[in-house]
Amino acid sequence: QVYRKALTKGFEFVLLVVGETGLGKSTLINSMFLTDIYTSKEVVRTERTVEVGTHHVVLEEGGVKLSLTVVDTPGYGDAVDNTDCWEPVVEYVEQQFDKCLEAETRVKREIRPDSKVHACLYFIAPSGHGLKMIDVEFMKRLHDKVNIIPVIGKADACTKEELEVFKQKIREQLAEFEISVYQFPRDEDEPESSDISLPLAVVGSNVVIEDKEGRKFRGRKYPWGCVNIEDESHSDFSLLRHLLLCQHTQHLIDLTTTTHYENYRCDKLTRLAGGDHGAEVITKNPLAALEDESKDHFHKVCMMEKEMEEIFNKKVKEKNMAFETLKQEHKEDIERERHILDLERAKMLSKRAEFDKEKKEWESQIFGSTYKCSRSMEYLGVKKRGLFSLGSMFF
Repeated sequence: QVYRKALTKGFEFVLLVVGETGLGKSTLINSMFLTDIYTSKEVVRTERTVEVGTHHVVLEEGGVKLSLTVVDTPGYGDAVDNTDCWEPVVEYVEQQFDKCLEAETRVKREIRPDSKVHACLYFIAPSGHGLKMIDVEFMKRLHDKVNIIPVIGKADACTKEELEVFKQKIREQLAEFEISVYQFPRDEDEPESSDISLPLAVVGSNVVIEDKEGRKFRGRKYPWGCVNIEDESHSDFSLLRHLLLCQHTQHLIDLTTTTHYENYRCDKLTRLAGGDHGAEVITKNPLAALEDESKDHFHKVCMMEKEMEEIFNKKVKEKNMAFETLKQEHKEDIERERHILDLERAKMLSKRAEFDKEKKEWESQIFGSTYKCSRSMEYLGVKKRGLFSLGSMFF
């Protein structure tokens, strides 16, 4: 039943491909799936910014359908300043987790395609000097969100001895920086010596070459000979394709869902539901946690309203006291001004009384002088009239 269900439904697989330009990412993907996933219509980029693009194709082999989505990151590591160049990739992975979480938490859930990134092929330049800091920083930020499979691109640029030393140095760096990469599981009956040690050294090619014996193979031709990409003594290409697409495809999908997505979901719901007490609500029902949070929020709102009301009453009381104090000060100022006016009025009345007294004295003096003058004038007039009458009598 499981087999028939798998044949009917098929598989959905999302592969993230990350690496610097010129490491043969597109050629390897096209070689791995025997199809032109990266179309030739794509224009060469001139901008040096990291963008996340997807390429979707449906493959069918032996009656089994595979819905393949290849997520590419053109421009990664190509800029002069590569600070935070991994952020668009991390955001894309988290966005797929958020879409799945949102679909799960809806009241009416809908069946949607699985867009979570199930594996990440991280291409390392065949420099022979180990991992760069950009490689370390990228894998440290993404190793807990996706299954990282480090591969050495264009491995035919190194000899077998150089590849062994290079792989060992990369493994030491991964352990030093505590970066966890995907470990291909082995069956219980398989010996420990059969464990596959990453990284894998791969070579890709879409060119078919025919040797002297008439055998055809895909490979790369050099002046010193040909590299058969499917020959395990030349490249780990066949091993990678077998492990990724045949033997451990379902394990990668299940591990992404049961480990990476669950960790992300638990962490996000814990932050949303628990806040500062997230560790106490890990085992609590999210709906119950949200209800408790709603009650706590309502209680906090009531407490805030009570505090605001107390503050408001306190402010009103302070304003009333200030108003009463100001009113009393104005009243005292008015009384003070009134007292000053009364004193000025009494002073003015006193001066008026003195003025009236002086006026009366002056008038009495003037009246006495006028009366004496009038009496003198009358006396002189009588005297003149007497003399005049006597003169007329003499004449």
